[in-house]
Amino acid sequence: MTDISRRTILGGVLAGVAAAGFAPSASAAENDFALGGLDWAGFLGAADLVWRRMPKTWYEGPFLSNGFLGSGIYAEPGRNAVRFNVQHSEVQDHRPEFGSLFGLARLPIGHFTLEPVGAITGIDWRMDLWNAELKGTITTAAGSLSVRAIVHTGQSLLAVEIEPTEGERGFAWVFHPAEAVSPRTDPKFGKPPPAGYVANPPATRETSGDSRLSVQSLLAGGEHVTAWREVVRGSKRTLYTSVAWSHPRRTAAREALTTVRRAEPFDVLAVDHRRWWHDYYRRSFLSIPDARLQSFYWIQLYKVASAAREEAPVMATCGPWLEPTPWPATWWNLNVQLEYWLIHGSNHLELDAVSHALGKYRANLTGQVAEPYQHDSAGIPRTTDMTLLNGAAGTNSGFPVGVPGQETPTPEVGNLTWALHNVWLSYRHTMDRRLLRDTLFPLLRKAINYYLHFLEPGADGKLHLPATFSPEYGVNAPDCNYDLALIRWGCRTLLESAAELRIGDPLARRWREVLATLVPYPADADGYMIGAGVPFAKSHRHYSHLLQIYPLYEITWERPEHRRIIETSLAHWVGFEGALQGYTFTGAASMSAQMLRGDKAEFYLGELQRRYIQPNTMYKESGPVIETPLSAAQSLHDMLVQSWGGVIRLFPAVPAEWADVALRDFRTQGAFLLSASRQGGKTRWVKVTSEAGAPCVLRTDLEGELTVRDRWGRPKRWRRLPNGDVRIDLRRGEEAVVHRAGDRPDLEIRPVPANGAATPWGMP
Repeated sequence: MTDISRRTILGGVLAGVAAAGFAPSASAAENDFALGGLDWAGFLGAADLVWRRMPKTWYEGPFLSNGFLGSGIYAEPGRNAVRFNVQHSEVQDHRPEFGSLFGLARLPIGHFTLEPVGAITGIDWRMDLWNAELKGTITTAAGSLSVRAIVHTGQSLLAVEIEPTEGERGFAWVFHPAEAVSPRTDPKFGKPPPAGYVANPPATRETSGDSRLSVQSLLAGGEHVTAWREVVRGSKRTLYTSVAWSHPRRTAAREALTTVRRAEPFDVLAVDHRRWWHDYYRRSFLSIPDARLQSFYWIQLYKVASAAREEAPVMATCGPWLEPTPWPATWWNLNVQLEYWLIHGSNHLELDAVSHALGKYRANLTGQVAEPYQHDSAGIPRTTDMTLLNGAAGTNSGFPVGVPGQETPTPEVGNLTWALHNVWLSYRHTMDRRLLRDTLFPLLRKAINYYLHFLEPGADGKLHLPATFSPEYGVNAPDCNYDLALIRWGCRTLLESAAELRIGDPLARRWREVLATLVPYPADADGYMIGAGVPFAKSHRHYSHLLQIYPLYEITWERPEHRRIIETSLAHWVGFEGALQGYTFTGAASMSAQMLRGDKAEFYLGELQRRYIQPNTMYKESGPVIETPLSAAQSLHDMLVQSWGGVIRLFPAVPAEWADVALRDFRTQGAFLLSASRQGGKTRWVKVTSEAGAPCVLRTDLEGELTVRDRWGRPKRWRRLPNGDVRIDLRRGEEAVVHRAGDRPDLEIRPVPANGAATPWGMP
C-alpha cells in the first residue's frame, strides 16, 4: 500500500464524479448546516463500542484498519498480555498451482503482545467511532496503562501510544511472527492441502538502527515485511508498526522502514486521520428510534470504511482482519455482493473496490472459463485472490467456473453476473457513463455470452439450461433458478445499456430472444424450487434460488400476480430451521421490506442480532466472516428507501414503532441525494437533489395538494401520476423540496428521539 493522503482520496473521488457529468454532494460544512449544527462527536459517541471486560477473541475485541493494514485487539490466550494483531489485505501467497485456497491464499503475518509488569485486573476501553481511535486504560496489580491506538487512514501504519504509571514503566512490546501458510491447513478445519504444498520458510529478524523488522520471504518470490520502532516522548511511549508487501520484487523492507521512520507524533498523525473520518461520516446521515440498531448501523459504516477502499483488494471473507479460517480468500457466490451493498445508499462510492477490481483485472476473467469459451466469454470462480485468479482447481483448493451440464467440478456459473449487478448498482447510483461503457457493458456481455453457449430449445419451445449449481444447496439442477434470474437480469440490462450507450450490438436480437423464450422459473406448491426437478426440500442458509425476488427485483410484490409465490417462497425458505445462518435473516428482512412489511423486516433484523451478531458486531459461522452485519445495514436501507424500477420509494417499510425517522443525503438510483423527515408516523417533507438529470419519480405518503419548490422557494414543475406517484422535473444540479400544501415543516435534520435506552455494543 502506498501512502494515500486524505486529499488524494477524496479529491480523486470527487474529480471522477465531476468528470462523469454530475455535481458532487454538498461539502461537509454545508452538510452540518443542513443538520442544524449537529454535534457529530456526541451523536456518534452514543454508538461507541465499550469494553469493561477483557475481550478474548476476534468476535469480541476492538478492530482498526484502513482497507489494507488491520489490527484486531483482544487478550493473548493463556498469558497476562493484550494481543494487537497485524494483518494486511494484500499479503497473500503466489503459487497458483495449489489453487486459491492454498497457493493464492491470504497469509497471516503475526501479532504484538503488550505485556504489562503486573497482572491485568481490569480494562476500560472505548472505540471512538468519530475519530476511529481506540482509547482507554488497562489496570494492573502494578499500576495502569493509558492506551490510544489508530491505524492511520492514509498510511500503512499502526500507532499505539502508551502512557504508564510509575509501576508500569517496564511494560514491553513483543512481536510474534505467524507461520506463512494458508490458514485452511489447520487440521481443525478438515481441509487437507494438495500434494506438495508446504509452508513458506520462517520469517527472519533484522535490525536497522532503532527499527526492527520481521522479513517473510515467499517461495514464489517476493516478501512481506513488518517493521516497527518505539519512540519515547516524555512519559509516553509510542509503537509504530508498518507492513509492506512486494511480489515478485523484494522491496517491502525499504517501504515498511520508510513508513515507521517518517511517523509523526501521535497527535500530529491523528489530525489528518480524524479529518478523513469526519468528512467520511458527514457524507450522509440516518437516525431511527431503535437506539441499539442505530448504533449497529453506524458501527457498520465504521467497519466498511475500515475494511474497504476503492483501490484496496476486494474484501476477503474476514476483511483485513485475517484469523484462523477455512476461507482465506475472496468469495464471489454471495460474500462479496453482500459486503458492498451498503455503500450505495450511505453515499460512499469511494469504497467501491468491486467495480475497481473487475475493471482492473478484467483480462484475468476470460481465463477463468474453459478454453473453448475464452474467445467471447468470461466468468469468476467461487474463490479468488486479489487479482481475481483462482489458480489450479480442485474441490479443496479452489472452485472453478463450472461448465453447465458437467457434474464435476461443481458447475457454479453465475458469480460474475451477480458481481456485475453490484457494478450496475454503482452505475445506477451515480449514472457514471464511463463505468457503464468501460466495465459493466463489456464484462456483462461476456458473462451472458457464456450462458448463451449452453441454452438450448426444448420440446416446449422454451430455452433451457443444462444442470448447474445453486450456491450452496449441494444438488445440481437443470434450469437452475439462480442462473435463470441472472440470465434474465443480464439480458435486460445489456439491452438497456446498449440503448443508453447508443450501441447497435449484433447480439441484441439474441438477448431479446432469450427474454422472450427462456423457460419460466421452476416452482411447486412450496414456491420457487432450486431448479427443474429439484425442490427446495432442506434447510439452507443461502437465498440463491430467490435472487429474482431480491436483489434483482425481477419478480416483485408490486405485481399482484407475484405476491402469492413471493410469500410462499419466503415462508418456506425461512421455515427450515437447522442450517439457517445470519444472512438468511438479512435476506428475509430485505424481501419483507419489498413486501412493505416493516414490522416483519424489523423482526428478522432482531433475530439476526439475538442469534448471530457478536459483541463487537462481527459474525461467525465455522470461521470469521464479515458480510452478514454489513448486509444488515442494507436491509435497514431497504426498509427506509428503495429506488428500483425508476421509482424512489420513501419509507416503504417502516415498523409501526418507528414514528420518527431522519435521513440526509441518502443516495438512490438515478444519482439522487434524498433528505427526508418522518414525524409522528407521517412524512413531513422530502428534499431531492439531482446529480445527473435523470427522471425523478417519488412514492411517498404525502397525499393531497403538495408544495414543490426549489432551494430559493420558487415552484418546481411536477405532476401526479395515475398511481399517485409524483414526477418532478429536475435537471442536473437542481433540487426540490416537497411537503403538504399549507404545512410549514422544519427542514433541519436532527437525530430522532429514541424509543428507549440501549446497551452499548462491545462488552460493557
